[in-house]
Amino acid sequence: MLTLAASAHAQDSAWQPFVSVSPVHQGYSDIDDGGRFKVSGAIVRGGAFYAMGAGSRVGVTLNYDQYDYSFDNAGAFGTQAPWGTVRRYGISVPVSWAVSDGWSMSVAPSVDWFGEKGASSSDSRVWGAMLSGVKQFEGGNRLGVGVGVYRQIEKTSAFPFVVVDWRLNERWRLVNPLPSGPTGPAGLELDYRLDGGWTLGGGFSYRSVRFRLADRPLARGGVGEETGVPLFLRVTRQFSPQMALHVYGGAVVGGKLRLENASGDLVEKQSFKAAPLLGVSLVGRF
Repeated sequence: MLTLAASAHAQDSAWQPFVSVSPVHQGYSDIDDGGRFKVSGAIVRGGAFYAMGAGSRVGVTLNYDQYDYSFDNAGAFGTQAPWGTVRRYGISVPVSWAVSDGWSMSVAPSVDWFGEKGASSSDSRVWGAMLSGVKQFEGGNRLGVGVGVYRQIEKTSAFPFVVVDWRLNERWRLVNPLPSGPTGPAGLELDYRLDGGWTLGGGFSYRSVRFRLADRPLARGGVGEETGVPLFLRVTRQFSPQMALHVYGGAVVGGKLRLENASGDLVEKQSFKAAPLLGVSLVGRF
């Protein structure tokens, strides 16, 4: 949804395609009750949206994520790694329309399949929607609130969020993190615009990865989950209005690993130490 909104300002044609590719690496982190793990992967987004006029837009976004987990001597989960390669693929259809007095409404229904390699696709489905209302102020500043409601694997979740794009002055700006970046959009970021197309930023977000497991001995067809709070710095080079490269560095803190059986009952829960985080995101709009 936020990718749709951001792309809208950069394009003049009715159809506005976009694509982003974001390799990400989360370095080794110690697990509280023994062992350590790391994650490498990529986040890919692509799609297009159509400006219908009068402040209304509709789009489609295709999603693909892959996370390769590597566990070393993870005694907290028994003799074998709790999971390995995890994949997500899906589609969302964001729609936004103007209401009155600078307000706009957005809804973004989506369906995804999120599971370990070899997991049942029919048991890996996640579906729901994000809804928001945003007020645009004089000067183009935007502020709004929303809620996401999803039927996840073996549970239903609902969460509030804020939408912010606020220029404090000619150089400082408060925004949500890049939706397709390695940190995810659920947070805040303070940016400083330099000359020559460069931008520096820093912020935080909340990230949750929940997925269906394959036939692992400890929890056959169960559920795996990783949560944490990325704290990050970002350097961006804007090559043109259509092309940008974002480089991230930081750490994931407050991290937890959770293992559930096929019914969603807790099997094991572990915390992990701060993990180094590196990522790159190349974004193109056409």
